[in-house]
Amino acid sequence: MNLRELLDGYHHQVLHGDPGQVDVCAGIAYDSHRMTEGSLYIAMRGTRTDGHRFVADAVKRGAVAVLVEHPLAASLPPHVCVVNVPDTRAAAAEIAARYFSHPSRELRVVAVTGTNGKTSVSCMTEALLRIGARVKVGVIGTDGCRVGAEPIKIEKSTPTTPEAVELQHILRTMRDRGAGTVVMEASSMALELHRVDATDIDVGVFTNLTPDHLDDHGSMRNYKQAKLLLFSGMCRWTVANADDPVAADVIALMPGAVTTFGMDNAAADFRATDLRVEATGTAFVLHHAGRRHTARLPIPGRFAVSNALASVAVGHLLGYGVEVLVDALGRLPSIPGRFETYRTPAGVSVVVDYAHSSDSLEQVLTTIREFADRRVIIVLGCGGDRDPSKRAPMGEIAGLYSDVVVVTSDNPRTEDPGAIIDEIMVGVMATTAAVERITDRRQAIARALQVAEPGDIVLIAGKGAEPYQIIGERKIPFCDMSTVRELSCAS
Repeated sequence: MNLRELLDGYHHQVLHGDPGQVDVCAGIAYDSHRMTEGSLYIAMRGTRTDGHRFVADAVKRGAVAVLVEHPLAASLPPHVCVVNVPDTRAAAAEIAARYFSHPSRELRVVAVTGTNGKTSVSCMTEALLRIGARVKVGVIGTDGCRVGAEPIKIEKSTPTTPEAVELQHILRTMRDRGAGTVVMEASSMALELHRVDATDIDVGVFTNLTPDHLDDHGSMRNYKQAKLLLFSGMCRWTVANADDPVAADVIALMPGAVTTFGMDNAAADFRATDLRVEATGTAFVLHHAGRRHTARLPIPGRFAVSNALASVAVGHLLGYGVEVLVDALGRLPSIPGRFETYRTPAGVSVVVDYAHSSDSLEQVLTTIREFADRRVIIVLGCGGDRDPSKRAPMGEIAGLYSDVVVVTSDNPRTEDPGAIIDEIMVGVMATTAAVERITDRRQAIARALQVAEPGDIVLIAGKGAEPYQIIGERKIPFCDMSTVRELSCAS
């Protein structure tokens, strides 16, 4: 595609060359190592490095055009066009959408934001539409990208919401594979850093807001404002959790375009009452438009019902009947790493869950306590290079709701695992729970399974379905559930 067409109508200044004479025929990239002959390189500033430092390398690898935020000190070959824009991240979203022919305009796009529940709501919504309405749906989020059960193998440099260039590529791929609807997670950083800009979003979903990512945003106020960007002109309709105070902000931003869900708020458009939580799932009554629907969800817990209400509300907004969606709830598959369960040959129940904040950990543990007949044993760690203020509170919650706490590593990244464990231990020691510290995560899981007796429940929290552990700068293959299965069958 001609560079002038990509830039047409977007505020820019040509510093070198003629955009009309440059064809971008090999894609767009912001990583110089991904460049091929005929590509456009976008120099973006990151938290650790500045893409402007690698312009020369990108040109050496084949870039025919470069997008920058300021003039370059070094001269480039005459054939390379250099264009200045105020914000390369914002420009990347618009240019990538144009390059891939605005795929979101051919799709119904649902974007889910909130502290907890993004992955669960995304996966539940996909399953409801696939099972109940028999439609092909794409999913983009923490657990990867797929259309139905078919994965899309596109390398993501971000854990939840892809960078704008990757996102538009994924949306185009999903449309080409026959998806008519896409459900995507929209993280606070993705919204703040323009990754979702230039994407036509039909339904924006707000799940909840609890303390998290304060190392990125600095304060809860900033964190909330980042989430609210989704509802500030980026979507047409909204589904919001009426039980969360932030729903009032969402409604104020989008008056007349908000569908609410909840359990505590009697005025919610979709409401659940009469919850009966068991180890195998949750039964409840769903209220909508003056009608009662008997529902069952094969996932235990109040938080799971809240996610299910959001998913049903989304499906209804997209035009599907409530009866069809409620019927599909009972046939939902398990979501990897989200209250994923396994029973060992020794009769121990194991739950693997992504809970990695105080609020989400408390939700999972209180749910387990509702049906636990014997002891609850938890394996807990906290991620390194992430908000350290939540470590002691998470340790305390683990100790308050568990009988035995095994404190271990999560993804320590570049931090000392022992120092992270020290901070978690402060919270655990404020409780009466028995506690052990074992730095090696595999050994910690093995220890929890060893001390567990038939009827006990072991919760392994923090990593969910992640297939790796980040130690230093390396990603080492590691899966909590696979480790559990291997250890329990070997013993």
